[in-house]
Amino acid sequence: MKQDGSWALFQYWNRLRRDRPAPMRTEIEPADIKSLLGDTFILERDMRGEAIFRLAGTRLCAVYGRELKGFAFTSLWREADRTTMARLATSVFQSKTVVTFDFEGFGRDDRSASFEFILLPLDGGLENPRCLGALSAASKPFWLGSDPIRDALLGTVRIIDPDRDPLFPKGPPSGAVPPHLPRAKGDVPLINARRIRHLLVLQGGREP
Repeated sequence: MKQDGSWALFQYWNRLRRDRPAPMRTEIEPADIKSLLGDTFILERDMRGEAIFRLAGTRLCAVYGRELKGFAFTSLWREADRTTMARLATSVFQSKTVVTFDFEGFGRDDRSASFEFILLPLDGGLENPRCLGALSAASKPFWLGSDPIRDALLGTVRIIDPDRDPLFPKGPPSGAVPPHLPRAKGDVPLINARRIRHLLVLQGGREP
C-alpha cells in the first residue's frame, strides 16, 4: 500500500477483525473513519454475482463525475480489464483476500492523475458478501473533482493474505497464498501473473 488513505483504512479494518478473516459489516462505524468517508465505498454482490456499489463517498463520486451507487464496479474500467476486475472482487468476496491496485486516470485533454484502490472483505454471510474500499489519489491536481475521470490505465495489482504476510501484525509469516484466484468453470486464467513471496502480482493492461 503506497497511499496513506489505503493504509489508514487497512489498519482500521485489521483492528476490527481481530483473529477473524473479516469484520462484520455492522461493526463499521462511520464516525471512526470520518476523515476517510468521502473516499470510501462498499461493494455488494448482486443476483448475477456482479460487484455493485452499495455506497460511495462524495469525493469518490466527484472524481468520476457521477453518483456511483447502483453501478457495477467493473464499469470504471476499460473493456480489456473488466474480467480481471470482476475476478478480483470475487476473490475479496469469497476468499477474504485484501486487494490493492494502482492506476492512471485520465480526464479531458489527456490530463492524468495517479490513484490507488484498496478492497477489504466484510463478513455479510454466504448470501450477502460485501467489501469495504477506498480510492486514494497520489496527488491532487487542480482539476480533480471538476474534470471527471473518463479512462483508466491499470497498473500493478497486489493480492495480500494479511494473516500470512510478515509485514502485517496479524498471523504467522508461514504459508502461501493460493496459486491463482478462484474462477468460474470455463473462465480463463489470469495472464502475466508472477509471484513475489506472499504476493501474486498482476500487470495491468498497458495497451490503449
